Amino acid sequence: MSRLELDHVVIAAADLDDAARELESRHGLASVEGGRHLEWGTANRIVPLGDAYLELIAVVDQAKAAETVPGRWVGSARDGQPLGWAVRTDDLDAVATRLGLTTGEGSRVTPDGSVLRWRSAGLERSVDKPTLPFFIEWHPETPFPGRADTSELRIVRVGLVGDDGQLTRWLGDNELAIEVREGTPAVARVVLAGPAGEVVLGEP
Repeated sequence: MSRLELDHVVIAAADLDDAARELESRHGLASVEGGRHLEWGTANRIVPLGDAYLELIAVVDQAKAAETVPGRWVGSARDGQPLGWAVRTDDLDAVATRLGLTTGEGSRVTPDGSVLRWRSAGLERSVDKPTLPFFIEWHPETPFPGRADTSELRIVRVGLVGDDGQLTRWLGDNELAIEVREGTPAVARVVLAGPAGEVVLGEP
């Protein structure tokens, strides 16, 4: 079975620039402009953290976002809310077969005009039950967004609310740094750590 790794955590933003300034001023977390998801009506900024990253995401085309599941998901979220999370695999087809999921292709255009491409599965289940991550497989020629890294902070734990048994069945064997408590499905918090200590985004 392909090893699963934390890929990124999605954080909703009412305004990308405001969210970026807040993260940097409060926590020293610098972000870079990501690009637009033309098919979703959203855009993002990336906080690179080495082998993972934070994705700040906001609706930038209200009409288009209203037509899509991801767009409505982002548009209905509270500003600053950890919204969802993704795990990385190098064998998406095996994961999709095990769980009976359909795979899809995604892309976004970066500010320099290049196109980042990936395949994913399980996004709609993740929207419905945010405890469950969606699965992503990056195109071999797409550089991983987390690698443009200048921060000493790393994601060390993702705090989740939901059904632990359901999550275990969804993920299969894994060594992900997650903690789960019972309750209404949600991504409660993201814990980062570095030389100066921990930073907690979301619930304290």
